Amino acid sequence: MGVFDKLFGGGKKVSKETVETRGDHMPDLKIPVDEKFTIYFKKNGGKFIYCEDDAEISEALKSIVSENDWQSHLFYTLDQRLQSRFSSEKIEFTENRKESDIFFTTCEHLIAHNGSILVCSNQIKEKKLDELPSNLIVFATTSQLVDSISEALKVIKEKYRKNIPNNITTLKHFQPTPENKNDFLSYGSASKNVYLLLLEDY
Repeated sequence: MGVFDKLFGGGKKVSKETVETRGDHMPDLKIPVDEKFTIYFKKNGGKFIYCEDDAEISEALKSIVSENDWQSHLFYTLDQRLQSRFSSEKIEFTENRKESDIFFTTCEHLIAHNGSILVCSNQIKEKKLDELPSNLIVFATTSQLVDSISEALKVIKEKYRKNIPNNITTLKHFQPTPENKNDFLSYGSASKNVYLLLLEDY
């Protein structure tokens, strides 16, 4: 399967009834967290690429850069691990926000029940979401999928114990789509053009 076959999901099929006819306030979907996350993430306007290994991650990243003509753009990141992991790619990094309109980041968790991405000071330091560039590329793994925000916070508490990160927030308002452009909950929140590179690590 090519990388663009995996753009916007791929994998298991979800019934048309499930995706298109459910209201926002209907009971939660009783399906696996990966399928549920995909449904709501796409509904939020995110672009999703599932990758089985590092080679596919590299291919996907190159495709994103090519698709957006970002070959000469610097990638803004606050995560040194990303700079090390992707040092062999033909991209250059900066830690100066003013030099870039692309934010490359990791996350803490992917929240299935609303398709959001949970980040904290480990990824964004003390910055507010509206201080980040409008274009985001998020690198995550399937082991970071959880069903709810409360589950994610529980994992964070257990993982970091006495050094719990601050500035915990979720990215949910992506590029406006017909489903969310009139959502009053989005008002005052900066929409982001979000690509998610999801690596299978189970």
